[in-house]
Amino acid sequence: MSTAAFHISSLLEKMTSSDKDFSGLRLIPAVKNNIYDIDKSPLSNRVLWAAMNFSSSSETAKRRLTVTNFATRGLGLGLLVDWLKPESKAAVRRFMATSDLMSELQKDSIQLDEDSERKVVKMLLRLLEDKNGEVQNLAVKCLGPLVGKVKEYQVETIVDALCANMRSDKEQLRDIAGIGLKTVLSELPAAATGSGLATNVCRKITGQLTNAIAQQEDVAVQLEALDILSDMLSRLGAPLGAFHASLLHCLLPQLSSPRLAVRKRAVGALGHLAAACSTDLFIELADHLLDRLPGPRAPASPATIRTLIQCLGSVGRQAGHRLGAHLDRLVPLVEEFCNLDDDELRESCLQAFDAFLRKCPKEMGPHVPNVTSLCLQYMKHDPNYNYDSDGDEEQMETEDSEFSEQESEDEYSDDDDMSWKVRRAAAKCMAALISSRPDLLSDFHCTLAPALIRRFKEREENVKADVFGAYIVLLRQTRPPKGWLEAVEEPTQTGSNFHMLRGQVPLVIKALQRQLKDRSVRARQGCFSLLTELAGVLPGSLAEHMPILVAGIVFSLVDRSSSSTIRMDALAFLQGLLGTEPAEAFHPHLPTLLPPVMACVSDPFYKIAAEALLVLQELVRALWPVDRPRMLDPEPYVGEMSAATLARLRATDLDQEVKERAISCMGHLVGHLGDRLGDDLEPSLLLLLDRLRNEITRLPAVKALTLVAVSPLRLDLQPILADALPILASFLRKNQRALRLATLAALDALAQSQGLSLPPSAVRSVLAELPALVNESDMHVAQLAVDFLATVTQAQPASLAEVSGPVLSELLRLLRSPLLPAGVLVAAEGFLQALVGTRPPCVDYAELISLLTAPVYDQAVDGGPGLHKQVFHSLARCVAALAAACPQEAAGTANRLVCDARSPKSSTAVKVLAFLSLAEVGQVAGPGPQRELKAVLLEALGSPSEDVRAAASYALGRVGAGNLPDFLPFLLGQIEAEPRRQYLLLHSLREALGAAQPDSLKPYAEDIWALLFQRCEGTEEGTRGVVAECIGKLVLVNPPFLLPRFRKQLAAGQPHTRSTVITAVKFLISDQPHPIDPLLKSFIGEFMESLQDPDLNVRRATLAFFNSAVHNKPSLVRDLLDDILPLLYQETKIRRDLIREVEMGPFKHTVDDGLDVRKAAFECMYSLLESCLGQLDICEFLNHVEDGLKDHYDIRMLTFIMLARLATLCPAPVLQRVDRLIEPLRATCTAKVKAGSVKQEFEKQDELKRSAMRAVAALLTIPEVGKSPIMADFSSQIRSNPELAVLFESIQKDSASVPSTDSMELS
Repeated sequence: MSTAAFHISSLLEKMTSSDKDFSGLRLIPAVKNNIYDIDKSPLSNRVLWAAMNFSSSSETAKRRLTVTNFATRGLGLGLLVDWLKPESKAAVRRFMATSDLMSELQKDSIQLDEDSERKVVKMLLRLLEDKNGEVQNLAVKCLGPLVGKVKEYQVETIVDALCANMRSDKEQLRDIAGIGLKTVLSELPAAATGSGLATNVCRKITGQLTNAIAQQEDVAVQLEALDILSDMLSRLGAPLGAFHASLLHCLLPQLSSPRLAVRKRAVGALGHLAAACSTDLFIELADHLLDRLPGPRAPASPATIRTLIQCLGSVGRQAGHRLGAHLDRLVPLVEEFCNLDDDELRESCLQAFDAFLRKCPKEMGPHVPNVTSLCLQYMKHDPNYNYDSDGDEEQMETEDSEFSEQESEDEYSDDDDMSWKVRRAAAKCMAALISSRPDLLSDFHCTLAPALIRRFKEREENVKADVFGAYIVLLRQTRPPKGWLEAVEEPTQTGSNFHMLRGQVPLVIKALQRQLKDRSVRARQGCFSLLTELAGVLPGSLAEHMPILVAGIVFSLVDRSSSSTIRMDALAFLQGLLGTEPAEAFHPHLPTLLPPVMACVSDPFYKIAAEALLVLQELVRALWPVDRPRMLDPEPYVGEMSAATLARLRATDLDQEVKERAISCMGHLVGHLGDRLGDDLEPSLLLLLDRLRNEITRLPAVKALTLVAVSPLRLDLQPILADALPILASFLRKNQRALRLATLAALDALAQSQGLSLPPSAVRSVLAELPALVNESDMHVAQLAVDFLATVTQAQPASLAEVSGPVLSELLRLLRSPLLPAGVLVAAEGFLQALVGTRPPCVDYAELISLLTAPVYDQAVDGGPGLHKQVFHSLARCVAALAAACPQEAAGTANRLVCDARSPKSSTAVKVLAFLSLAEVGQVAGPGPQRELKAVLLEALGSPSEDVRAAASYALGRVGAGNLPDFLPFLLGQIEAEPRRQYLLLHSLREALGAAQPDSLKPYAEDIWALLFQRCEGTEEGTRGVVAECIGKLVLVNPPFLLPRFRKQLAAGQPHTRSTVITAVKFLISDQPHPIDPLLKSFIGEFMESLQDPDLNVRRATLAFFNSAVHNKPSLVRDLLDDILPLLYQETKIRRDLIREVEMGPFKHTVDDGLDVRKAAFECMYSLLESCLGQLDICEFLNHVEDGLKDHYDIRMLTFIMLARLATLCPAPVLQRVDRLIEPLRATCTAKVKAGSVKQEFEKQDELKRSAMRAVAALLTIPEVGKSPIMADFSSQIRSNPELAVLFESIQKDSASVPSTDSMELS
């Protein structure tokens, strides 16, 4: 028998027990914890003692009455249930036992057998009818955890009993039953988990609820039933599909109820039903509402109109994406009603517009002008208040704050005034308008912005917050999209928006001047939020208004009557301002600004102190930068700042955040103003050293020490160096990666700034830790370690002698890694150069070359290169770095490399390394070996080894770039004379064009141009690709002269020439600003006309070029998208004339010649999502994504990714067509591969399913999608299919554990 069953059986034994059976029980009161433990004593004492502590219901709220540890005494649930008997006269013990029952039920470990379940359920249902309200409330709370512990039929028993109680004559019992049903519903597992319990329970409740709603006798029962139904539909709407029709027909009549409360609840329930019902029922609901709405001049009850408009608003908020087709009928009616003289109706109309704009932005397009006009009209709708004229307002701004405060106390107030709700709804609707139509931003700056600024004077606090919110939305929309590069990338339209916004800044500041000193904390917080956003969008625009801003900041910083939040907001705003405005703007105001900031640094509340230290740090960094001459004398301020920071730094009983901020602030003070600290400098350094020893503060202390070390003030750090270096050395052994990285940065900074003054013994202790860090397990740490080694080698070469062997051994092992990042390679080159560059050298040049090349030269058997290709390039770069550091050795090294390359005894690996090294060394080795090189390189181009040929080709180009007069004519002659080696020679030419100086290439430009265009019509696509890259590099030599020539080639050239020219343009685009960008932008439109070229290859090349532009430099094409997008979308369509059948023996195989072009077009569409989202019509875009979901495997994979991305970026349009998007996803997930198919077909289908499931998971992150009947049906299908259920679960786990990537490389 289980423990729980035993406890229940003990209940049965005690059911007939009298009080005497408890003789020997004694109650021990634990007064300190208000806990009453059971021990042996008479029951009457126990009850009496508890009753003394339960004298009133108010007392219950203050005390926690509990019976502890029943289970350990062998009483457990049995005694609990015994105590719960309603016939027991003591409500106290029922309360106590119920409380403990709830605690037991909340434990995961408890498990009930069938008999225990039945008895606990029966007892709790009886307690719901208890005469004591406290016991009833606790019993209701027990239902929540109980639902998850009992079987389904017991839950249905609970639900039946609660529904019966809902119809009771007793009001208290009805209330308790309503709360109980809501509690049970909230604990039911969602249908998405696969549990059928929720569906079954809801079906059981629904019929009883509809009966309760339909009966008009008892309004209280109606209201409770409507509340429960609304809750149920919001959580579990889709599984109740069978009841939707009856629910709709039950709810619609309630819109005509004479009781306002019934109508409001019916409106809410209909909104939730609209999101989950079928399309036919939704149309019925929409038609009913529209038909019931009378014309504005037809006689109708105002209450009826208000209810219908509120219902439309509720439907719009919950299922607005389904209203799109009805808006043309609906919006004009709502506009008319908005003009009736009824403030409550106006509010409902504006709220409905708000929902329509957010959910159906495209369909609302034709109605935007009218809605804008209504918003402007009603945002200033305040008939009961006479705002001051502009002249009076200006006069009031000059008056003192006391008069302003007195005036605000005397403001008009009327409890019956509803106009503020209209103004608030108008402001929210305006925010929706701005956020849903970014394409109209310029118009909004002209029309809405001035109106919003004028309404900053709003008298009602809630409305003012929404006015500020709407203007903040406008500012956020004005921010340049992610990926635009400064002014170079600023498009014309955005530039005009910025220009208009700059014109608004003085008006904004004037309107906020009084608000910054308003008594209302919320108003000032709104001002700071708005100004922070403005400073972020237009850095530097607030500098000329600094006197007003500083006065407002100081007013909030010294205001101790309000909560601490406003001071933190003021400090955060000041910190942001210091980062966006020029330092000179703060100079005149520092005497006013610094004292309140210093007071905040000393504030006892840790959050204010931490924020103030951050502001002080930013003040020091901004006003006295280390990289520019000081424009402000720090002498009057440095003592106060230093004293305040030192006081915080010395205190040990501080919050961790304050400690860290104080250390960082002191680091900035010493680094920027250390020369002015005087006697405070040494104590500050010693305190930093002390914090370095503390495990909690060591990381911020290391970062502060780095700031001090890199300071150009070159402070004397001798007082702490001897102690600090061994501590830093110990940090290099710690597991904390951030600490190791910070420590290496600090050591490098100290080595650079202190150099020879570092104690040699301490340096050696640090160097001893470094060999362990130079390995490929953490490349970033390795890079910093090698950088530090290079610095120490130059500063103290003698200290390196002891560890040079182990360090060099680890470094050479690291250089053999194929994963070596460029940063580590550069660091390694610097260290190797430092080793041979000291006098005397730490390591001999010849020895170091030998060590570097040993892995290649020591290979026993010539089986081709044994090392990874990347390793050869790394070693070659290091050989060249050593040759550059020792120019006298360069010629000898080059001669040895030529000999190794020529020798027939050399292995393939040796030859590859020799050629790659010559490519790097040849440019510094002088002309001697270069004459001999030509023959060696030409001979190597015929080598049987592909690796040797590629290395020789690379070397020919790189060496030629260093000696163009000798090599370039020779190379061009070879291209003409050796057609079989043309591909390799063109690679050499590409390297030469990339490595040579543009001016040195100009004399040869015409010859190269002619030669390249002769090879544009070659049959091999690979050769044409290299030609295109060469043409691109050649154009960069003289863009104004060569780029216009492309026009002629595009107009007159053959198809291959045209595609080569377009591909060459792609190589002109880089992700960094380049002088050719403005010129290129002027030609982009002409190049994009090639999308209309009849040749498929030309169109594919044009799409590849367009994708590169969108991905790397979107400003080149943004302004042309209106013309380009129709051509792009045209390429996404399947063309039947390009599909042909090919006979392969007895089989026929279908070939789609247009597939590559379509795939390129969809890749462009994905790139557009990342960088040009604001310029896209998402509904039109989705049309083509929808088509792609049914296309070829490759395209479906792309469109699944796009759909997942769209679900995150713009959920509203996706939600509108989710029913259509589900079908292709369902078809993919349920598709079967034909029996007998090859393994690759099964793998492709599995990958397709996984990708489709990722799209489904992304769609389900949109809150309203789960309510769609089609999505609910598909979710059910996924759960019922074991294979799909497992796949879906694994994808959800992956998405939860791995952060989603914001973009995908497709260029």
